[in-house]
Amino acid sequence: MFDHCRSIRVESGMFMIYDRPGYMGHQHFMRRGDYSDYISMTGMTDCVRSCRMIPVHNGSFRLRLYEHFDMSGTMMELSEDCTNLMNRFHVSNFNSCNVEGHWLVYEHSHYRGRHCYLRPGQYKSFNDWNGYSSKMGSIRRLKDL
Repeated sequence: MFDHCRSIRVESGMFMIYDRPGYMGHQHFMRRGDYSDYISMTGMTDCVRSCRMIPVHNGSFRLRLYEHFDMSGTMMELSEDCTNLMNRFHVSNFNSCNVEGHWLVYEHSHYRGRHCYLRPGQYKSFNDWNGYSSKMGSIRRLKDL
């Protein structure tokens, strides 16, 4: 999309930007605002290869997390943001999920570290959501902020 990107302005809505084509690679969530030093803020390269608008979701938010692949094993359910999945469920590795609404999954607690965007649907493996691993530290709903 852009070979070199130094700054970004989001005038409305929410977006995920990616450093590889086809919504792959490192991801960064952006909402309304000016990002004048995009590279140092996100830790990404100066390339934006794909961008996805996150639609406003007016329905319910529900996330079913499964211990194993293919929606098997112990199931844990969320309908609200969670700052620390380990404290809540005593587990931090989830290999599949069923998603209602739009969510951001962070690798560390308190919304820190790399993050991945989960759209509505079923994910039979963490690879299906472009996850770095099955480890999740925290998760939040994406609402029109």
